[in-house]
Amino acid sequence: MAIILAVALLAIIFPAAAERTIGAIQSNVIGVFGWYYVLLVAAFVAFALWVGLGRWGDIKLGKDDDEPEFGVRPWFAMLFAAGMGIGLVFWGVAEPLTHFASPKPGVAGAPERIAETAMAQTYLHWGVHAWAIYVVVGLALAYSIHRRGRPVSIRWALEPLLGDRVKGRWGDLIDVTAVVGTIFGVATSLGLGVLQIAAGLEHIGLVDSTTVVQVVIIIVITTLATLSVVSGLDRGLKWLSNINVMLAGVLLLAVLLLGPTLFLLRDFVQSIGVYLANVLPMTFNVSAFAGAEGEAWQAGWTTFYWGWWISWAPFVGVFIARISRGRTVREFVGGVLLVPTLITFLWFSVLGGSAIYRELFGDGGLIGEDGGVVPENALFDLLGGLPWGAVLSVLTIVLIALFFITSSDSGSLVVAMLATGGNPHPRTAVRVTWASLEGLLAIALLIAGGLLALQTAAILIALPFSVVMIGMAFATTRALHDEHQLLLRAQRLVLRDRLTAHVTGHVTGHVTTMLDEASRAQATGPRRSARSRPDAGPESLPPPRT
Repeated sequence: MAIILAVALLAIIFPAAAERTIGAIQSNVIGVFGWYYVLLVAAFVAFALWVGLGRWGDIKLGKDDDEPEFGVRPWFAMLFAAGMGIGLVFWGVAEPLTHFASPKPGVAGAPERIAETAMAQTYLHWGVHAWAIYVVVGLALAYSIHRRGRPVSIRWALEPLLGDRVKGRWGDLIDVTAVVGTIFGVATSLGLGVLQIAAGLEHIGLVDSTTVVQVVIIIVITTLATLSVVSGLDRGLKWLSNINVMLAGVLLLAVLLLGPTLFLLRDFVQSIGVYLANVLPMTFNVSAFAGAEGEAWQAGWTTFYWGWWISWAPFVGVFIARISRGRTVREFVGGVLLVPTLITFLWFSVLGGSAIYRELFGDGGLIGEDGGVVPENALFDLLGGLPWGAVLSVLTIVLIALFFITSSDSGSLVVAMLATGGNPHPRTAVRVTWASLEGLLAIALLIAGGLLALQTAAILIALPFSVVMIGMAFATTRALHDEHQLLLRAQRLVLRDRLTAHVTGHVTGHVTTMLDEASRAQATGPRRSARSRPDAGPESLPPPRT
């Protein structure tokens, strides 16, 4: 709380100094660590695939006789809900369109080729790489919580590596890092949501999108989220989450059916192919030969996303760990990596593809005269050109507001659990405190520099937690390896016992048969043959063999 309050108050009281500091961090610190984030996330992808496809895949996240708590269909739906959020609505149109309007330094060619690359780059940022980050945290927590019976706390995920030291200061440091990272990650998402809500209200002619309006929106929606916390509407939170997914599905289908449907479906299939063909070089591309322009692009996009996902990892990791009791490691990794990724690809193909189609083959108008794209306005500009555009714009504003409320409410719940040592039912006052701090930090970051401040905060705060994630990967590896060795040892003991019983039975039966034969021979007595009797004549001899 002290760390978060200090950052928020300094940004609010000294906005000019905070903006200068954020700019310096953006241009210096982030550029220094860009290669580190790229290499780290690539390692997380390799780790997730190795664990999921390897010999540990049959280990169950729970007791050996536990059945999955949720069926396959609702489990997939909840994984999709975890991946859906304000960020996906905010960037659904803006990112592919921006990559098309202002390609990554070094990307050139015909507009159609640039469009393909733009979609593949978006897939990289939101696909397997993002969910591999969540696999690292979620798998470590699921094994710790369900298999070992530990509390819902990040520190216990490192118990195989640190032992009893997780109960002391080391554990406190780990949980503090996770809490601060989660708060900054949630605040970044809330800030993006507020920017887009204000832009939507301006688009339909209600208010102008100013900093004051954005702050008022944060206060109003944070208050609604706090009321949800106070009322204890956990069922209501689940209900709102289902509404979020339903509204997002309605928006997706509306844009698909009202737009160039056939083109969007073809674009979805083709973009997957382009992504698969280029995923490896894109994974390790750090714009090394693009100079200062390449560093700026890297910091504003790929490095920002990797930092944002890492800061979100405790929140999403706790959620997917909670719903995955009874799943095997292989089921966990396969479900988390594949299902949300495919749905996210479809989302960007429909929304971003519609925008690119309009620029290539339609009336255009989504890219400014300066060649830039305003991210918070892009979605509403696209919807304004479709039939029923005003209705869809209102639907989108409601969708973002509900995402804001559920993100703040559920985020405060996860942070409260982490801050109270893994208590699954933290006190209401604790949850209200963290929900208020999330809103305060979002206000501070908007005042201190808007979108740039949000991006920089997410990247910077992810640095310390990335070290924790490295430890979690090693701890999970050790835990799974030790359990696998115990399983092999137990199997060898069982096999040895069976083999011993089999050999002993075979030998015992053979010896018993020999003894029985010897006993019968002794009972009948020795018989001397006629050849050996002195009085035997030739007629008593057996006939010669022919």
